[in-house]
Amino acid sequence: MPDLDQDGGWLLTLDGTPQSYVDLADPTHLEFEYTRRIGHLLDALAPAGQPLDALHLGGGALTVPRYLAATRPGSRQRVAEIDGPLLALVAEQLPWQGPGVDITATVADAREALAAAPPGSADLVIADVFHGSRTPAHLTSVEFLRLASTALRPGGCYAANLADGPPLAFGRAQAATLRAVFPYTCLVAEPSVLRGRRYGNILLIGSARPLPVRELSRQLAADPFPARLCDEDDLAELVRGAVAVTDADAQPSPPPPDGAFSVG
Repeated sequence: MPDLDQDGGWLLTLDGTPQSYVDLADPTHLEFEYTRRIGHLLDALAPAGQPLDALHLGGGALTVPRYLAATRPGSRQRVAEIDGPLLALVAEQLPWQGPGVDITATVADAREALAAAPPGSADLVIADVFHGSRTPAHLTSVEFLRLASTALRPGGCYAANLADGPPLAFGRAQAATLRAVFPYTCLVAEPSVLRGRRYGNILLIGSARPLPVRELSRQLAADPFPARLCDEDDLAELVRGAVAVTDADAQPSPPPPDGAFSVG
C-alpha cells in the first residue's frame, strides 16, 4: 500500500504484518527502526562509499539491498528469498534495478543459499528471515552460523535480525550461539527489550575481527529512536547460563503477542 504521507513510499504487509517499507524516491530512507540499525551497521563497517559484496538471506521488498546500493555504489549483492510470488510482486510493483545497482535476487531457501555460497565470497551476510512472524528453526543453530562464517571473507561481518520478548530465552540462546562461532560479537536492541519488558527486534552481529562498536554506538545514540549496543562484556553477562543452539535442538523464535506488528 502507498504511504500517503511520503511520496514514493510503499508499505508491504503479509497477512496483516508489516514486512517491508520502501521509498522508491529515496532508498536511503529507512522507515522501520530495525532497518535503520542495520543501516547504521553498514555505514560503520567500512569507509564511506566503499563497495561491499553482500549476501542477503530473506529479501522482502529489498529495503536493505537498495540502501546498500545507494550508499555504496558498485556493491555486488545476492538476495535469497523463499517466497517466489512475493519476489515477483516486488519486482513488478517496486522494481529495484537502476544505474549502478548490482542486485541479483533468486528464489531459494536461506540456508540452502548460504551453503551454496562460495567460501570467502562475501564481506557481509545479513539474515532477516521470518516465516509469518517467526524465524525458522533451521536458521538458528551453530551449524547455520558456521555456514555463514565460511561464506565470509576474512574480517567479514554477519548480522541477523531476530525478535523476542520476555523472558528473552530465545534471544539469549541466539547470542550464546553467535558467541560460539564468532570471536567478536555485539547485540543491538531497545533498552526495554533487553530488560525483558516488551517484545521487539534484536540485531545480532558477529565477525572474526573487532567490530566498529564505538562508531556504531554513536550512530545508534543519534537515531530518533535510540537503541542500546551490548558489547562483548555486556553480552557475556546477558548470555550467562544460556546454551548455544544446535540443529538437534533448534526451535523457531517465539510468536509475537497479539497486535505487536499489526497495521491499523
